[in-house]
Parts: sequence; structure tokens; C-alpha cells
Amino acid sequence: MSWREALAPQPMSRVAILSPMPALRAVLARVADEGVVEFDRLTGPGEAAANPTARLLRGLPAGSAEPRLAVAAPDLNALVEAGRIDLLAGEAQLAEYAGQAVVRGHVAGLVGWTPTADVTALCRRLGEIGGVAVELPLPRGTDPPTAIATGRTSQAFGPLVTTYTTVPYADVDPTLLAGLAYVVMFGAMFGDVGHGLLLALIGVAIRWGLRWPRAVTKLRPHWMFITAAGVCAALFGLGYGEFFGPTGVVPVWWISPMDHPVPLLLGGIALGVVLLGLAYALGTINRVREGGWSVALYAPSGLAGSLLFVALGLAVPAWYLPSGWLAAAAVLSALLAIGLAFVGFWTAAGRGAGGVLQAVIEVFDMVLRLGSNIVSFARLAAFGLTHAVLGWIVWDATTGLWSAGPAGAVAAVAVFVVGNAFAFALEALVAAVQALRLEYYELFSRVFQTQGRPFQPWHIPLEQVPLERSETEES
Repeated sequence: MSWREALAPQPMSRVAILSPMPALRAVLARVADEGVVEFDRLTGPGEAAANPTARLLRGLPAGSAEPRLAVAAPDLNALVEAGRIDLLAGEAQLAEYAGQAVVRGHVAGLVGWTPTADVTALCRRLGEIGGVAVELPLPRGTDPPTAIATGRTSQAFGPLVTTYTTVPYADVDPTLLAGLAYVVMFGAMFGDVGHGLLLALIGVAIRWGLRWPRAVTKLRPHWMFITAAGVCAALFGLGYGEFFGPTGVVPVWWISPMDHPVPLLLGGIALGVVLLGLAYALGTINRVREGGWSVALYAPSGLAGSLLFVALGLAVPAWYLPSGWLAAAAVLSALLAIGLAFVGFWTAAGRGAGGVLQAVIEVFDMVLRLGSNIVSFARLAAFGLTHAVLGWIVWDATTGLWSAGPAGAVAAVAVFVVGNAFAFALEALVAAVQALRLEYYELFSRVFQTQGRPFQPWHIPLEQVPLERSETEES
């Protein structure tokens, strides 16, 4: 998969599934088995109980089996006698879609969405039994559902985005970028070579299926995410000179958190500025893709917000140099950004005096929120410092006990192991939560403005069962 494909939802096609009436059941069963088509619903889900198969299923004891479909049309009474609730549930869904088909003469058709990459294979499979999938023009004013790519990156980092929202079909899919930003922020707060490598080893162990509790094995699709977070924490640990605390095993390559807290704080804010800049750039691209330049120009997460961010970035060096040209550029950028944002807010508020007041409040909030969002990234340094302090406390207690004789040495080992285990568990949880908070509130609030609709294909696997009857006998 290329990087362009990784940064966009799967291209979707509007398709019509056509079938001769005698083969409709077989065609729908094949579509269900493929699991790549989401049909448009002409009736609500609650109306499915109106078909005879659903009524028959409703009269049976509730079952937990997943729906399945027989290859050929089965005898429903035989399914009832055999207690095959799974097959009956599948037949009820198939009957619902068959009842929604548009019939013209001897041909029935349904319309839906499917990933463009799957159209050729779907046509080939349906053609074997007399059906066909025909691509249709995309309807105006209707966005296709969003189908996220199913590669390793999406499996590892996908929950970061899907927990927050469904990516609109027109937007850039930020899954890869969001995952990289998360592990960098996590690593900055969890910077320790020993703890980072331990977390990376846990991720590798989850990948290779070692015996874990059931709750842990559910993390197997995300092992790459866990491993990447551990590696990033180890890299920051090299910069901080931390290896299970300030043990001196690794030298300080960049900055010691406890010796230089203020530069560390400035470094955390600088990292936040870089991430915010990327979020504004991605948000501007999304606003253009969603509604064109007319939308992106006035949006606080588009060009208006980006200009205000640039103005703040110019104001800082203009203050310290000082530079009249930079100061003038910062003021002009800020005035232009505020003017564009005001027009956007005023138009959205319905204009008039009330719209002016609301627009003024919205602009003030936008400026204030930008400043608070930048300062919020100071927590990268604050929690990195907290991690270093915990490591120092454990190491100081360990070295103090080690010189107290044999009993003290045993106690020192116990303190070192238990203390690091406590620091590892506590700081991993804190860093994970704080990185997620920064991701959602500071970054995603600029990347996303609308919400997409997830692609939900109809999928029921086929099964060869001895309770089937031929299409000829059924007719």
C-alpha cells in the first residue's frame, strides 16, 4: 500500500446488483458471502419482522449463534425441526433484502455501495450464477460510506481514530499520522530506556501468542502500536539518560529532566507547536476537500485558524530578536485571520446584531483556545519529569539500602523491582491517558469538522447443509 492510499479512505463505487428473478436468492446469498456490499435500505430494520421467515424465527427460543446461509434454498420447516436458528436468521435477512428489490419484468435489482477494488471480483462471482454488478454514477449531495483500509497500520492505530469519529469520506484518513503523533507524545512522557524496551517486549510477546489472559490477547491486532510506543519511550529515555531511573547505564544525550526542567518544558511546548501546525495543515486540506476554498477560507480549523497560528509563531521571534518586519507580519496575519474568522462566524450565526455579538465571542474564544492548547502541551514535559522523579526515588532508595550489608542488599533488590514495577504501571497508564487527551482535544478538534458514516457491508458466510432443496423444487 502506498502512502497516498494509507492517507485516504478506500474509494467507493455505487453499484446495482441485478439478477433474474429465479436466481435472486442465489445471487443475494453470493453477495452475502462476499461481504463487500452495503445495500440501501428502503424500509427500516424494525420492519424485517414482517417477512414470514422472520416471524418463524421470532417464535423460536432466542439463540446466540451468528447468522449463516445455506448454499441452496433450505426447507424452513426442516431448519425449525433441526434447531438451526443460525440458518433461519440468515434466511430472514435474505428475505428482507429480497423484499426490497426493485422488480422490472423478470429482473430484480438492489442498489448499494462497495469498495471500488472489489467490484471486478464481485462481478466475476455473480456472473457464475447469472447475476451482475453494475457501477452507477455517484449521486449528487450524497457522500459514500467510509471504508478504512485493512492493512497493518489501520489495525494497529485504527482505534485511535474510530473511537473519536468516523472519518468523512472526503477527508484525509489521519490514522497513520495520528498513531505516529500518539507514540511520540507517549514516549516523551514515558521516557526511560528500560521501561520502554520492556513495553516493546510485551508488544512482541502479544504478537507471538504467548499465554496471556483473555483480555490481553484481544490486543494482538494492536501489538505494533504497543511496540512502537515502547520503542519511542526508549528513544526518549536515551535523550533523558534514564534506564530504570538515573542509574548511569546510559549517558544523557539531550537533557536531564531533573537538572533542566525549564528547557524540558520549552521542548514539550515546541513539540506541541509542531504537532498543532500539522493538525492545522491537515484540517485546512480537509476543509477544502469537504466544501472547497469558500469553506476553508473562513473556518477556524482552516485557513483562518492557520493564519492565526502563523501569526503567533511570528510574534515569538519578533519579541525576542526584536524585528520590526516580523512584528508587522505577525500583526497583519493576526488581523487577517481574525477578520476571516469573524465573517465565517457572523455568517453562520445568521448575521444581524445578534450575529455580530456571537461572532465576537467566537473569535475571542478561538484566540484564547489557541493559547491554552499550546500551553497544554507543557504536560509532555511535566509528566516526563514526574516519571524521572519516580525513577530517582526508587534508585535513591535502592542505593541507600545496598550499602547496609547483606540484608540491605536483598531489600535493595526488592525495592528496585517493586518500585520500578509500580512506576512502570502508573506512568504507562498516565502517559497513555494524557497522550490520548492531547490527541483528541488539541489535534483532532482541528482535523475533523464533520462526521462520516461507517461502511457496514452485509456479510453472512455460506454453509453447505443437508437440509437444502433445489431452486427448481422451491419454485
